[in-house]
Amino acid sequence: MKVSVDLNRCEGYGQCVFAAPDAFTLHGLEALTYVPNPPDEMRDAVHRAALACPVRAITVGTGNADEPATTSGENGRHVVIVGASLAGLKTAEALRESGFSGQLTIIGDEPHRPYDRPPLTKACVSEKLPPDRLELPVTRPLDARFRLGVPATGLDTDHRLVRLADGGTVGYDSLVIATGTRARPFPGGAADDIDGVLTVRTRDDTEELQRRLARPPRRVVVIGAGFLGGELASGCRELGLDVTLVEAQATPLQGPLGSVIGGVVADLARDKGVDVRMWNTVERFVADGTGALRQIVLSDGAAVDADLAVVALGAQRNVEWLDDSAIRADSGGVHCDDQCRALGHDGQPVPDVYVAGDVAAAPHPLLPDRRLSVEHWGNAVTQARTVAHNITRRPGQAPIPHTGLPAFWSSQFGVNIKGVGYPGIADRIAVVQGTLGQGSFSVLYGREDRTVAAVTFDNGRYLHYYESLVRQGAPFPAEFVACDENTARALRPVGR
Repeated sequence: MKVSVDLNRCEGYGQCVFAAPDAFTLHGLEALTYVPNPPDEMRDAVHRAALACPVRAITVGTGNADEPATTSGENGRHVVIVGASLAGLKTAEALRESGFSGQLTIIGDEPHRPYDRPPLTKACVSEKLPPDRLELPVTRPLDARFRLGVPATGLDTDHRLVRLADGGTVGYDSLVIATGTRARPFPGGAADDIDGVLTVRTRDDTEELQRRLARPPRRVVVIGAGFLGGELASGCRELGLDVTLVEAQATPLQGPLGSVIGGVVADLARDKGVDVRMWNTVERFVADGTGALRQIVLSDGAAVDADLAVVALGAQRNVEWLDDSAIRADSGGVHCDDQCRALGHDGQPVPDVYVAGDVAAAPHPLLPDRRLSVEHWGNAVTQARTVAHNITRRPGQAPIPHTGLPAFWSSQFGVNIKGVGYPGIADRIAVVQGTLGQGSFSVLYGREDRTVAAVTFDNGRYLHYYESLVRQGAPFPAEFVACDENTARALRPVGR
């Protein structure tokens, strides 16, 4: 039995905890963790928990994607999905749900079946959850052929062939690009020869991190205070480890959420005992005679003794395999239109090639002048459904556009942060519920007098309403009265 929870939809009501307390745990007011592969004796309790969830956020399935599919459809077609990722698996499921019964092949560069990545920096750190238990549940027979541990190295759209690293090729009728991202290494290769400097993006990365945390290290330095870095620093503090968090900007999360909210996160980190070093970068790593990390020198001249450093400087999109192909791809991702169709260098859709997940650089009706890649769980799921519909639609049936808003969550330093929309483009914010940094609160983001995003701290039950304001492009500041409206509503610059 496999379990996953869409934590974008979860609102922390806790019914799952009452129904299956050995499988689900609520931390603080809203942050939920769960056992992704509970034992069979918990099956009934887990199913009761799924039924009790008011927002239907729990998926229960198996890990077996090889059972024969029992659908009917175009048996002669072959859909190839490059990327054994969340987006890749969800596309395969949605294809079968849509009636596709042709051949289905999923190609992945890792040797593992598709697994859930968010716990890699959350439960795998703070709760020591083994990464090999994160395989995503399969809700229906897929009858899919997996080619794992063999990266795709090239694409020939004229002959409809995917080239593989082992010298083989796979032909397709329709192709889905879901190759995701990889960890951005420390620039310049300065950490390449230092034992004790890691990145965390894959299952294998987290297994190595767990081994090093178990020793334990004298001090952990986390380089980068984005979502990933904050979660890692938080998890290490929950283990009782000394942690230094280094960030080049004025606050954590300044890029995605702005400096006002970033300042709140910085205070939360300090309150939990994290040594926060803002406006700093790593000047150099210092190793001992064996090549093991012993110190990190910062740009302000300070030296931090540490024997473990985790680089959390964001992600790079896996597009190099598309070099010299007809597909337009760059550091921002694979360009696609609002139907998730991959675009060629002339800006026109390439026949029968689609994109889903973190690697997709797509437009959105609320931001027609921008093409954005969204590295969030929910976006991968909604794009997968769009792709599956557009591949399997019948003659005369209209394609559907991808209109899902980015939605994200992060549990760190004792709070559950949830958001929707595009806070990174805002120029102003308004506190609409509660008070910054004091218990639960909600913030709206505005740009040019229009609401473009919302972020809540332990207040996710109200996010659906705020999402509706973002979808409408509601006036900013919003004209409504909340039940616990902030009494000192002040518009604050986001501060880049």
